[in-house]
Amino acid sequence: MKTITVQQLHQLIQSNQECALVDVREQGSYSSGHLLFAICIPLSRLDLLIADLVPRKLTPIVLMDRPEEESFAERAGECLEAIGYENVRILSGGVGAWHDHGLELFTGINVPSKAFGEFIEHVYDTPRLAASEVQERLEAGEDMVIVDSRPFAEFQRMNIPTGTDMPGAELVYRIHDLAPDPQTLIVVNCAGRTRSIIGAQSLINAGLPNPVVALKDGTMGWHLSGFELEHGTDRVAPVPSRTGLAKAQASAAKVRRRFGVSGVNQAHVEHWLKDPQRSTFCLDVRSPEEYAVSHVAGYRNAPGGQLVQATDEYVGVRNARIVLADEAGVRATMTASWLLQMGWREVYVLEDDYACLPQNSGSPSGAWSSAWTDDKIDGLPPAALTTDVLASALRQVTVVDLGPSPAYEVEHIPGAVWCTRARLAGWLADQSGQRVVLTSPDGRLARVALSDTYAPGLQIDALDGGTEKWIAEGRETSTGLERTVSPTDDVWFKPYDHRGEQEKFMREYLTWEVALVDQIARDGTTKFRAF
Repeated sequence: MKTITVQQLHQLIQSNQECALVDVREQGSYSSGHLLFAICIPLSRLDLLIADLVPRKLTPIVLMDRPEEESFAERAGECLEAIGYENVRILSGGVGAWHDHGLELFTGINVPSKAFGEFIEHVYDTPRLAASEVQERLEAGEDMVIVDSRPFAEFQRMNIPTGTDMPGAELVYRIHDLAPDPQTLIVVNCAGRTRSIIGAQSLINAGLPNPVVALKDGTMGWHLSGFELEHGTDRVAPVPSRTGLAKAQASAAKVRRRFGVSGVNQAHVEHWLKDPQRSTFCLDVRSPEEYAVSHVAGYRNAPGGQLVQATDEYVGVRNARIVLADEAGVRATMTASWLLQMGWREVYVLEDDYACLPQNSGSPSGAWSSAWTDDKIDGLPPAALTTDVLASALRQVTVVDLGPSPAYEVEHIPGAVWCTRARLAGWLADQSGQRVVLTSPDGRLARVALSDTYAPGLQIDALDGGTEKWIAEGRETSTGLERTVSPTDDVWFKPYDHRGEQEKFMREYLTWEVALVDQIARDGTTKFRAF
């Protein structure tokens, strides 16, 4: 496998050439220290996810890991070459070598987007209020609306009292009916900082006449201030009225002029998609619910607020083209304005009449999920082992759960062990003579793992329907991380997901976010733009 040196990679990152920097460690290990613009695609799911994040087979791909701890990059390179990727190299010495050359490693996930949020607050001095100030105004009954810029599932888990869910790109689209009086104070919050800052600044950039502020440190700051959060709330912003939509489109037009957002028609996009030398990502920035009803054929769902918040989960190729679509143009324009400020040079809004383009329907196929409908899975033989057969033979087999470790901890088949797919072959090598059954939440990852697992001397099956089917049938389950046979490093935990000391992790997280401004300055590879 070809390699690339730290110096060569640094030059590549500084150029305008397309490239994909892929860290193939599990997400938990990746979050302990990685290159700023490296995307995380674990070897465990690399073959399933790569097509969405790096669609062009000629794209220069640089694979990396920490070979001094555990080596995955060589196997990842062989996997990509087998799929047909033609320009794959491995970073010599891995991320450790990058650090040894005096270059920055970043902890956490979605770092470019979070660093960008801090950059925006620093450059534009986005107005903000502390939790105590907002609470005082609530108690005083002041004219104020609180809007939560996170997806509904996050909002429903915990929200600021009286808050209404209005995810990122929806703010300019939906706010006008919720706060028609220009004197009404609008407070934008998220869980921490990034989406609060970007959301508030979106409304300011759109020329909203209302006073707008970000809630400093979001729901975490609210909790740390000793105030109660609501849980299970279902307040969502309505679809804009005719008047509200007209105001939203007028606001978006201002943003389009200020930030130089360009449009493109679908015929031109089709021409781009045939270009073997460039990558073009077509993304529908509406809500998942709207996308599931109908969407332009060939466009993946990437809700605008989340696309800005976690760009690396939707677009894996630096310097690629990005085309954004929604039926009214407002959400696409707002999202494009932020991507341009993040340093993406070619971002376009689809200008055709949305409803007149060829449409598909179905479940959202966002980042890290659309590959589940890939031919790789559809072409596999069905899993042969039924839940009934497994139940009758449970004491005679070893069940291996390949799903996320948090899901395994909550509920799993009795006696099952847990392992990452990337480490499965190594564990199986010591299980001579065993009968093994692979499972995963819906069974599909287990089918894929079965198709590429060679373990002489073992009888291996995949469970039809996976663990979810077993649970849905009301069968006995166990809980806890009781039988793990590989490190449980497959996920990065949000501060409020940690077991114990949540407030400590919240404070550390908020401090980390603020410090990103100085760290990206030291790194020197960002191309953030201030208008």
